Amino acid sequence: MSLTTKEKILKEAATLFSELGYKATSVRKIASKVGIRESALYNHFKNKEEIFLTIADEIFVTPIQISQEEIEKEAKRGKAFLNRFVTQYKLLTFDKHSEKMFRLLLIELFANKALRERFINEFHQKNIKLLSQAFFIMMQNDLIRSNDPILIAYEFLSVLFYIRFEITLLRFDNKSTASLATQMEKHVDFFWESIKKQNC
Repeated sequence: MSLTTKEKILKEAATLFSELGYKATSVRKIASKVGIRESALYNHFKNKEEIFLTIADEIFVTPIQISQEEIEKEAKRGKAFLNRFVTQYKLLTFDKHSEKMFRLLLIELFANKALRERFINEFHQKNIKLLSQAFFIMMQNDLIRSNDPILIAYEFLSVLFYIRFEITLLRFDNKSTASLATQMEKHVDFFWESIKKQNC
C-alpha cells in the first residue's frame, strides 16, 4: 500500500528529526526528502512544529490501544493484562526509530510548551487513566487488594518509564542494554506479588 503525501512527510520528517535534531531539520529539507516543493508541504502542515508535534503524538501513544469494553474484559485477566501492557511498552522502547525520537523528544520537552502539554496529556494521563481503570476492575473482581487505583498506576508506570529512560541513556553512549532486557517482565512479577490478593 502506497503512502499518502502527508504520511510521506511524517515518515521523512521523523527520520530527519532523529538524525539531525529539531533545530537542524528545516521544512525545505523535509520537502526535498519527500520530493515535493516546499510550498506543497504547507498544504498539509502549517509549519515544522506542527509536523514535529504530530510525530510526537505517535511516539507518546499509549502502548495498548483498546476500547472501554476491552479494558473491562482484559483487566479481569489480572497479571496477563499487565504482561500485555509491558510487552507493547517494551516493543516501543527497543524499536530503534522510536528510541531515537524518544531521545529527541526528551531534549525538546524543555524548549516547547506545546510538546510538554502533549506529553502530559497523550502519554502520561492516558496511560495513567488506562492503568487505573484496569486496577480498579481488578479490585472489583477481587484479584488485587483494595487501594487507590491512580496511585497504583503511578507506581507501575514510573518504573517502566525509568527503565525506558535508562535504556535511552545507555544507547546514546553505545553501551549494552542486555542487562535491562528482562527488567520490565521482572517488574511485572515483582509488582503483581505486591498487590495481588493472597488467594490469587
